Amino acid sequence: MTVSELKTAVMALPLDEKKSFILEALPDLASDAMADPSFMMELLPVLLGIVKKSGIDIQQLLQFAMMMQGAPAGENR
Repeated sequence: MTVSELKTAVMALPLDEKKSFILEALPDLASDAMADPSFMMELLPVLLGIVKKSGIDIQQLLQFAMMMQGAPAGENR
């Protein structure tokens, strides 16, 4: 399956299934991506763009991240 086909299939899902896909797939995808530090530099602007579009205040997000820093893995959903 190509990236384009995968994207088309995911975009065709209902909203709740898209959310579930993101929550279930992102941790595994991220662990693979973490092995390449240069990819993280490509990904950061994308993530910041998502946050900006959502209207979430970056300062609030940073505060939330600091709070979650002490939470055990898997409890920060």
